Amino acid sequence: MELYRFTPGEAPIIVSAPHPGTYIPEKIAKRLTPAALATPDTDWHIDRLYEFARELGAATFFATHSRIVVDLNRNPDGAPLYPGADNTETCPLTTFHKEPIYAGAPPTPEEVADRIAAYWRPWHAALQAEIAKLRERYRTIVLFDAHSIASVLPRFFEGTLPVFNLGTAGGSSCDPELAKRLMDVFGAAEGYDSVLNGRFKGGYITRRYGRPADGVHAVQLEMAQRAYMDEAPPYRYRPDLAKKLLPVLRRAIETARDWALEKGRSA
Repeated sequence: MELYRFTPGEAPIIVSAPHPGTYIPEKIAKRLTPAALATPDTDWHIDRLYEFARELGAATFFATHSRIVVDLNRNPDGAPLYPGADNTETCPLTTFHKEPIYAGAPPTPEEVADRIAAYWRPWHAALQAEIAKLRERYRTIVLFDAHSIASVLPRFFEGTLPVFNLGTAGGSSCDPELAKRLMDVFGAAEGYDSVLNGRFKGGYITRRYGRPADGVHAVQLEMAQRAYMDEAPPYRYRPDLAKKLLPVLRRAIETARDWALEKGRSA
């Protein structure tokens, strides 16, 4: 099984999705609990939602392996994303509902290191290569990291999550004007709520690659799954809901792409 599905693009924007994959190698799967084998913490259907990005010239990276194998949006040294809050590990030990992932012994530090080498590093090497390629052509590019999550998850936040949760690492991973334009798109979307740098400020990918001074602007969109799917198993994609959502996502990607072109011309 390939580690990711990559489509190159011509525009100054990359759409990455590190968590839509459900594949678990057999050597790992045979050690997991039934709860884990159901891969409940998948960013369900995100790759399907963002297929349109290719029509806009964006490069796309869609992971194929489950985040249970290794979480591509976590620091490989194990540093928590949100110190003082509840965090999941680079190789998670529990589901978002705190159910055990392993029926027996969890992965050893050596096994975690092996998974990082086998799965995590190739993904990031490919992403870095595409960033470098686009930066050779454009002065300014945008990395749009696409995620989704259940609307209610007491482990991580109180109440119900807004539909659009834009993260810019507290303002450090992109130009404030880009964040403003994206929030204008989400704020104008009727029937949806939104927040900037709320509970989700961006994970490792946003924080690692967002370097505005170097012409790379990164954002993370964490989207509440109620906007396009059934949040209970079997996690069915809802075309009736997605029909309303997709034009908003398209405007967001167009806005980020056009801002990058504009910014590059004025730099």
